[in-house]
Amino acid sequence: MDTQVNPDPVTPLRIAAIVDAAQGIRSFELVHPDGQELPAFTPGSHVSVRVPNGAIRKYSLCNDAAERHRYVIAVKREANGRGGSANLFDTAQVGDMLPTSTPVNAFALTDTAKSYLFIAGGIGITPILSMIRTFGELPPAPWKLYYFTQSPETTAFLDELGAPGLPGKVVVHHDYGDRARSFDLWPVLERPGSGAHIYCCGPRGLMDAVRDMSGHWPHANVHFESFNDGGEVRTDDHAFMIKLAKSGLTLEVPVGKTILEVLRENGRDVPASCESGTCGTCLTGLLAGQADHRDMVLMPEEMESHIMICVSRAKSPELVLDL
Repeated sequence: MDTQVNPDPVTPLRIAAIVDAAQGIRSFELVHPDGQELPAFTPGSHVSVRVPNGAIRKYSLCNDAAERHRYVIAVKREANGRGGSANLFDTAQVGDMLPTSTPVNAFALTDTAKSYLFIAGGIGITPILSMIRTFGELPPAPWKLYYFTQSPETTAFLDELGAPGLPGKVVVHHDYGDRARSFDLWPVLERPGSGAHIYCCGPRGLMDAVRDMSGHWPHANVHFESFNDGGEVRTDDHAFMIKLAKSGLTLEVPVGKTILEVLRENGRDVPASCESGTCGTCLTGLLAGQADHRDMVLMPEEMESHIMICVSRAKSPELVLDL
């Protein structure tokens, strides 16, 4: 697990190409304006990008990690999101400059796995695609991918994943928006493979299902990455207060902002990495109040005394944090 604090975007990169990867999904190729090599990254990494409207969003890199001349991200237009991805999707053009951070990896591949089981939903294919591309023709261990989408038209990189060399390694399943057509993962996860590691990225419902069905797997062998940067806004979200126990400072966390964002806006430098509730870097002590836990990390016995401040909110009017 990478516990590096996510850096602010620092290098303006030029959009060299924009390609429609599927209905509602576009890939953006980012290069250094002077043609210089970009900082190296490992499969599973993401970058922070300042989109045209000024918002900062995190996107997984989906290209081969051996490539140093470009970063490739894929962006889904989220009509009900916080506006950052939709703004990038709708307004960015080839030649535009996007301030971009150096890569950070909170979803790193282990090099000790005896096999890899990849599970992706929708745009969650992006970090896993980088892993597969980086493997090339000589993977370090056997792997298999289960990729779930609504329809062929909304399936990013469908042609590549259907390439002749991949039969038996890739299962693509479409449910056409009908839960009755959902793929049954239990036969896949029922028996933990010796030394096998699961890497899952996708919608919260998929990750919850995988977490429930993999509860008997070794905890260290199951890895999650969320594409909901900062967590999704829900209809029942409400503003609440946080109190910092060490200073007594009280702050309001409004709808649409995370505890982590509010702390940063008020000069509090708190370690964080994925900012999607999957890596555990922002673990914070909870001294009082009832949290609305939205992470994929905490065990049930930890939830009364800890909170992941990058995504979780409050059920009570106030939370007292050990900060």
